[in-house]
Amino acid sequence: MPIYEFYCQECHMIFNFFSKSVNTEKRPLCPKCQKIKLERRVAVFATPRSRGDEEEGPLPDLDESKMERAMNLLAKEVEHVDEDDPRQAANLMRKLTDMTGLNLGPGMEEALSRMEAGEDPEKIEAEMGDILEEEEPFGVKEKSVRSPKRPPRIDEKLYDL
Repeated sequence: MPIYEFYCQECHMIFNFFSKSVNTEKRPLCPKCQKIKLERRVAVFATPRSRGDEEEGPLPDLDESKMERAMNLLAKEVEHVDEDDPRQAANLMRKLTDMTGLNLGPGMEEALSRMEAGEDPEKIEAEMGDILEEEEPFGVKEKSVRSPKRPPRIDEKLYDL
């Protein structure tokens, strides 16, 4: 059962929606301002910031159907992943990037290589957190409409799609 991420440009906020089935077409209204239909965001292990181009979304060259197929295939594997083994999580991320054609940024690539070597993800986060937060995880250059330095806020509530 997928969780979809949507962005409201008016509120500059990201909302998460739970769906009982795969639904790539539905675009809900913003739960906060109730004014506009939300913009679908790619929600993977890390979410790249939008280029600010309303028409194209956060990753304009990404084939959504390819991403959806990859996520459905990986969803089955996630159930069998040992949460205490960073190699398995890194393996899933590698499969995702291979299936979708996404390229990781240099910081994310380093973090993933360290996880593949069995290093503790919390240690990696402690040492590389600033680098990972500042870089675009999929190599997308930032160009924000609202504020180039301020990322969107995230609403912690899970809404029904």
